[in-house]
Amino acid sequence: MPRPHQHQRTGLRRLLRLCISLVLLHSAPALAVPMQNDPNGFEGIPWGAAFSETADFALVENSSLVKGYELKAGPPPLGSATVDAMRFLTIEEQFARVTIRYHGKETHQQIVNYLQSTYGPLDRTPGQFSKGTVQQLNWRGTDTQIILTYDTHADRGIIFFENPLLATRIEAGMAPESDLGGATY
Repeated sequence: MPRPHQHQRTGLRRLLRLCISLVLLHSAPALAVPMQNDPNGFEGIPWGAAFSETADFALVENSSLVKGYELKAGPPPLGSATVDAMRFLTIEEQFARVTIRYHGKETHQQIVNYLQSTYGPLDRTPGQFSKGTVQQLNWRGTDTQIILTYDTHADRGIIFFENPLLATRIEAGMAPESDLGGATY
């Protein structure tokens, strides 16, 4: 006859397996694909380059550490895809990240095709390719990482082209100040 504490352990194991299964079902993590042809920047602008307002770029976001710039002529296409917005971010005047926003299933497919042809194919083995309501696709190189997140319900996507070390500094620079009483940015 099993002892009472054995029933508890069996129940805890079942509960733990159930929790793990639910987490795996509801989240479809996509591991980063090794990047081919790391650009060490974006469209010829190397990570860490000095960046300021010019005839081509307008300052649109200005904090003490993080500044955002947009092209005055509007966002250029990404491959053959028309995008809604493209913002170039710096941390302490060093180029660190490009944030691209887009919408539409067709645009999403054009962008994924472009990224795969430029930076390497996605790993489509089970558990490596993100499917579901929110898709996240990643390419990781030595100096550059690309993170694409697409929400199928909202039909919107966002892409980060970034240098991981500088991007970490952006996140730290955007953290709320301690005197804001817990308010976030």
